Amino acid sequence: MSETILKLQDVAVFQNENLILNNISLEVKKGEFVYIIGKTGSGKSSFMKTLYADLPLKQGSGSVVDFDLEKLQEKEIPFLRRKLGIVFQDFKLLSDRNINNNLRFVLKATGWTDATKMDNKIEEVLDKVGMKTKGFKFPHELSGGEQQRIAIARALLNDPELILADEPTGNLDPQTSVEVMKVLQDINQNGRTIIMATHDYALILKYPHKTLKCDGSKVFEVIQKATAS
Repeated sequence: MSETILKLQDVAVFQNENLILNNISLEVKKGEFVYIIGKTGSGKSSFMKTLYADLPLKQGSGSVVDFDLEKLQEKEIPFLRRKLGIVFQDFKLLSDRNINNNLRFVLKATGWTDATKMDNKIEEVLDKVGMKTKGFKFPHELSGGEQQRIAIARALLNDPELILADEPTGNLDPQTSVEVMKVLQDINQNGRTIIMATHDYALILKYPHKTLKCDGSKVFEVIQKATAS
């Protein structure tokens, strides 16, 4: 039986007191790839923020990687996030240190202490995203696409059960977007569950997966027709 990674029942998403999305019921199984689409301002990012507890769940019930979002306490949020890999549109790399030290910083912050194990893990995740030789570079020495690959590598550090990618190709040109998407596809094919918010419809047609649309404060599934790539 496939394992449920995410389950929402009658969830409403609020930004402060403003209702953004309503009546969301959704189940995502281990190994699925799910797109969240919709126009700018339709609630995609607010939806993602609810999943990683940046916005509290005020209405409905939801569980993400076995954490109950309704009952989640402030002190539990870091433990939830350790089981998630989060990829942002703007990379969020630390500019004052090289890539290896960017990744080492995250490992130390999440409780790693053994230097050899940290080095091995950093090498492993950089290899997965095709950036094994770039560890000594600083973020500003890398292209946007390379920085996003590093951001994906960072998301993989703690072997997350779910990767949340919020507009990961939003700042990239079409060719680079495809390259980054191929990395995400490979990760998904190796068994990782991915939820990706995007407004890049070309990518959705090229790599069809289950697609949910945010529109008019609702979230509903849309059926995509695949095109030959």
